[in-house]
This record gives sequence, C-alpha cells and structure tokens, in this order.
Amino acid sequence: MQPNEVKALLESRIDGCEFHIQGEGCNFQVIAVGEAFEGLSPVKRQQLVYSALSDEIASGALHAISIKTFTPVQWSSAPENAQ
Repeated sequence: MQPNEVKALLESRIDGCEFHIQGEGCNFQVIAVGEAFEGLSPVKRQQLVYSALSDEIASGALHAISIKTFTPVQWSSAPENAQ
C-alpha cells in the first residue's frame, strides 16, 4: 500500500479528522488530528484508528502501524507539528 491509499481509507472511515501518513509497503506511521478524539482515552483513540483499518490489518495489507492521535488544540502545540 501507499501512504495516499492509507490516508484515503482513514478519511473515508473516520469523519472530521486530518491524517498525516508516512511509510511504505505494509509499515506506516499515522498521525491523526481531529475533534473525534476529544474526551477519549489514549487507548480509545488508538482503537478508533485501528478499527478503521481492521480489514487491511487482517488481510496483511497493513502490518506495522504506529499511531499518534491529537485533538486540534493538542496538535497546535505538538512537536510533530513544528513548522
């Protein structure tokens, strides 16, 4: 899979989030930013993203995924968002 394919899948399955994807093959790093994460524990945030990709993980199309999640407020001061 390509990063743009992973991004398209996530955008179609989780509303109101912005995704930044890096990686290649079946190994990807996902940064997800959105209001959907407001009030959720870190585990619940991860589960939301994993569940959106469960078919691809089960099929082996995606193997290793690193996920970081942020609300828009958190993202505004996150080191990963340094310009």
